[in-house]
Formats: sequence, structure tokens, C-alpha cells
Amino acid sequence: MNNTADTVTITNNNSGDTVTLPLMRGTKGPDVIDIRRLYAEFGCFTYDPGFTSTASCDSKITYIDGGEGVLLHGGYPIDQLAEKADFLEVCYLLLFGELPNAEEFSRYSESVTRHTMLHDQLASLLKGFRRDAHPMAVMVGVVGALSAFYHDKLDIFDPEQRRMASIRLVAKMPTIAAMAYKYTIGQPFVHPSNSLSYAENFLRMTFAVPAEPYINSPVLSRAMNRIFVLHADHEQNASTSTVRLAGSSQANPYAVISAGISSLWGPAHGGANEAVLKMLEEIGSKDRIEEFLRRAKDKNDPFRLMGFGHRVYKNHDPRARVLKESAEEVLTELGVRDDPLFALAMELEQIALDDDYFIEKKLFPNVDFYSGIILKAMGFPTSMFTVLFAVARTAGWVAQWNEMSGDTGQKIGRPRQLYVGELQRNFVPLDAR
Repeated sequence: MNNTADTVTITNNNSGDTVTLPLMRGTKGPDVIDIRRLYAEFGCFTYDPGFTSTASCDSKITYIDGGEGVLLHGGYPIDQLAEKADFLEVCYLLLFGELPNAEEFSRYSESVTRHTMLHDQLASLLKGFRRDAHPMAVMVGVVGALSAFYHDKLDIFDPEQRRMASIRLVAKMPTIAAMAYKYTIGQPFVHPSNSLSYAENFLRMTFAVPAEPYINSPVLSRAMNRIFVLHADHEQNASTSTVRLAGSSQANPYAVISAGISSLWGPAHGGANEAVLKMLEEIGSKDRIEEFLRRAKDKNDPFRLMGFGHRVYKNHDPRARVLKESAEEVLTELGVRDDPLFALAMELEQIALDDDYFIEKKLFPNVDFYSGIILKAMGFPTSMFTVLFAVARTAGWVAQWNEMSGDTGQKIGRPRQLYVGELQRNFVPLDAR
């Protein structure tokens, strides 16, 4: 393969044939070889399991530099957004490409607030699930069912209808999540309140009960807002790629987001913070850390150090520092500053960061390392952790879906394969086999 300034030439070593392909450059990040003509002119596909070296689209929404530990939304660093922005400001940024001014934010946040309620018949649908149904199963079903309630606004080629669907999904997701939680514990549903912020409203719908007044904690609301911001979008991960692939068939937005939730439900994607808690509970005490670090280094031991390292980041996860600060604030607010899991997590982090093995492997704490501790302290069961991830990631999903739907060059997703099965065989009747 030979590079020039704007092209790449590939030679088939068997036939000697060559093909020259364009080299595409983004505003940041690696160059991309445009292989769309490769099969037609060269008779070959690329082979990339997991699509780890394949750019499936161009996008203006999120940029990640895993080597440097950089995450930008519309050019804005994630730590600045998490520290200073309201979650709905970030939703607006992802969807429209700019942070809103005061008037735009007021108009957008009011639109979201006015759509947080669910059609009453959806409550009846939710009550059809088994009482012990996993909240993510409820989310998949109820979000997909939204298309039956808004079937008159499903024209994905109409930008206004796409905008309206995006607002509805962002608005209703925390209501659905809170209802799924209330249903599993047998408490009555709490309707949203238009006087509260997005994070405040979600916490109230989740934890308020009719028998007593609910008192909002600014510290907990701030932590919830940060968690939402930090999980809002993360480029072309598994669930976002699922959203784009499902959306490429021109499916309705509610079915598309339901598909994204299903992908997120996988423990390899959305369940990592729960795995961190289980790991800390397994370690149990500080004097056992060295034992488990030795096990983590042993290739023959199934134990893995959860919450360290990342598929993309080969440096510090920029989201982890913000959550560490939030964990300290939340535990202090709740009077559990001496929480043994948090103390164990901090000790484990410090020892791992000073260990040559983890330094060489670039296994730094990621966003999941502290998020589970925060959510547990706030009172969320582990079954709700991925649900909260889905609430936050809806902002990115609808932004990515909207961007893709407005792309005139978009085609239906159709990956190819390297076939390794049998050659053509003739059918043999059943009695002759």
C-alpha cells in the first residue's frame, strides 16, 4: 500500500492489480481511506471484526482521542460540560451543534418539560409486565411502544417531525425509567413536575412517595446531572452504531432507540459499573488488594480488574476525574463518607496507578469505576444502573439518528463477510442421508 497526499494505492500481490482510493481527512483524528470503490474495482472486501478500524459515517457530534484522553462534544471538553452545563444544554449541543443562548435554552427546556408526561394508557401497558421484570426489559418494550402513540409524527424525512421525536424521547425517558423502578418495588407512580430541572425531576419521580414531602438535595441533583452529561454521547459505540444501523432502514425513531437500549443492555457495554461494585465486594478489604492485583496479572486466572482500561481510551478517561469528585460530594452529603467500598476503590486506584504492570498496559480508571459507587449511595439498585445509562445516552442516540437521517448520502447498513463455510453441495433426500 502506497500513500500520497490525497490517495492510497493498494496492490493485489497475487494478480498485480492496483486500485487508487481517496484519503479523507476530518477536522481532527486519523485519516480515513474511502473504500467504497474497493469491491467494484478490486474484487475485495475489507475484514474488520467489531469494526474497530472502520469509520461507518462522518459526524460533527463527538470527537474522541483515546491516546490523549480527550472527549469533545461539538468541540467542548467533557470536563467543562460536566462541571458547568445543565444536561439539557448538552442535549441541545448534541442535537443542534451549538450551545444554546438564554432564549434558546429557555425555549428548548420548556419543550422538553412539556413532554415529560406519558399517555395514561402507557401506564396500563407497563402494568402488564411481571412484577419482577428487569427494568431494562420494561424500557425496551415501553419505548418501542411509543410509536403506537405518535404514529402521526413518524416521517423521518421531515426535519420538524424528527426534532419533535427527539424532544419527546429525551423528555419521556426519565419518566419511563422512574416508572419502571416504581413498578418493580410496588410503589405508586409519581408524575413529573414542571417546576424542576431534568435531574431534579428524575430523582423526585424515582424516590418520592405520596405519604411525605420530597426534599430535593442540590448535591445529589448536581451529581445526577453530571452523570447524565458524562454519559450523553460517546461516538460510534455499540449502542450508537445499533441506532444508526436500525435507523438506516428508515425505521421509526422509537423503534430505533429501543434497539439502542437493547444493545446497551449487554453487560459488555452498559453493565460495567455494576461489575465494578461486584468486584469491590469480592475483594472485600484493603488487605486483599495485592492478592487480587496478582490475579489480574495472571492470564490463567479468570479474575479481571473492572473499571480500569477502556476500548478507546489508552490514557486517563476524562470522565473519571469528574465522577471521583462527585463520589466524594455525594458520600459526604449522605453521611457515608467512610463508605468501605469507596475507601476500597480509592485505595485500589492508587495502588494500581503506581503499579508498573498497569502503567505499562495503560490501565487507568474509567467512568464506570466511580459511577456505580455514586448510584449505590444514592439508593439505586444495580438493576437500574444501565437504565440510567440509557436515560443519559438517549441524548446522543437521537442526535446521531437525526444527523444520519438528514444525510442525503446515507445508505442502508449492509456489512459483508468472509465466507468460510461449505462449498456448493447437492441436496440429498431425507431417506438417503
